[in-house]
Amino acid sequence: MHYHTLFSLVFTFQRSFGFVYPKHGGAFKMPPAVTSSIGMHSKADSPCADDSPQEHRSPGKLSRRDFFVGSASFSLFSLGVTFDAAFALPSYPDVRGKTIVITGSNSGIGFDAATRLALRGCKVVLACRTLEKAKDAMKRIIADNENKNLDLIPMECDLSSLESISAFASNFNSESPIDVLCLNAGLARDVGSKEVLRTKDGFELTIGTNHLGHFYLSSLLLDSKKLNPDVGRVVVTASGVHDPDSPGGAQGSLATLGDLSGLEGGPNFEMVDGKAFDPDKAYKDSKLCNVFFTRELERRLEEKGSKIRAYCFNPGLIVGTGLFREQNKVFTKIFDFAATDLLKVGETTHFGGGCLEYMAISNELPPNGGYFTSAPGSSKFGDNAFGSQFHDTEVSKEARDREKGMKLWSFSEKLVGIKV
Repeated sequence: MHYHTLFSLVFTFQRSFGFVYPKHGGAFKMPPAVTSSIGMHSKADSPCADDSPQEHRSPGKLSRRDFFVGSASFSLFSLGVTFDAAFALPSYPDVRGKTIVITGSNSGIGFDAATRLALRGCKVVLACRTLEKAKDAMKRIIADNENKNLDLIPMECDLSSLESISAFASNFNSESPIDVLCLNAGLARDVGSKEVLRTKDGFELTIGTNHLGHFYLSSLLLDSKKLNPDVGRVVVTASGVHDPDSPGGAQGSLATLGDLSGLEGGPNFEMVDGKAFDPDKAYKDSKLCNVFFTRELERRLEEKGSKIRAYCFNPGLIVGTGLFREQNKVFTKIFDFAATDLLKVGETTHFGGGCLEYMAISNELPPNGGYFTSAPGSSKFGDNAFGSQFHDTEVSKEARDREKGMKLWSFSEKLVGIKV
């Protein structure tokens, strides 16, 4: 089932139950009968509600929170919504001894992918915000897989610190080159946040971590020739919300880098487009930056005649990860239940880890890079989905703008202080 068909069904049935979605403005409303039946209360009645001022949310648009909390009132699968089934598990090559670096591997899909790849015999470098988190991840993977000979290397790589990233790149002394660099770590601020948090180098935290941190890390490793020149691969965890024409991307603030005037103005930017801080848009913009980065990196690698390839992918809506650590805990639980268990449009962490595993080691990927995604709810196919429901597709209209991609690359170089 096509994304837009799926979400039009969501909206149609929610309206029939009394949910209100103004066409171009106004606030989302839930009928009292539904809020009481699922134990939800109005903002004024709930001590756990987000008390951030509403003016900091995009007026006239439905936020991620509003959309998924409202969606908790029914299940699409009671309507007989189905997807085409896959018939075979993906075929993977023998990857024993391959060196794979995964940022954000202490939780979520990074942790799941690290476990999967370690069990296949890969040497997995757990690149985490602190060495303590990396060591803890290693212990948990080993504890969950007793009597297995796993090759895990814990290392610190704080993507909000250029100094930490530089130290990681310098200290990486593997006897073999990196076969796959998985740029997976990421964060999303609470959509009600109004304070601009910054990295250690002064960048807005979301863009600084999700985009500039990974840009700097990959640049250092590529420049120091630490990626395998024959079969090296860069895999970036992006998101469908980079595309404002997608169902997820159409909710709340819309992703767009505008004229990039924020980055052009130097490290003190609040938003890439130079406008006032919007936490929802900042995350979506960071994912758009991820897609732009991947495509521009692939173009540059091809231009140089390099055999290293670059790919990005959308693992789908996965609430139960560290990405949502700044969200209201009550909201996150409702969000997770609604998206994953009730609506069946969310994905499991294990599915997301499988997506990353597939992107890292599959021989079925196109030879000139690409962006992979799948329809909502593809978790039910398990690993059968990879190469079938989960497949190569087109990126957003804006992300196809080659000139803007080159401009983003140039500004990113200047901000992190290197020339790639």
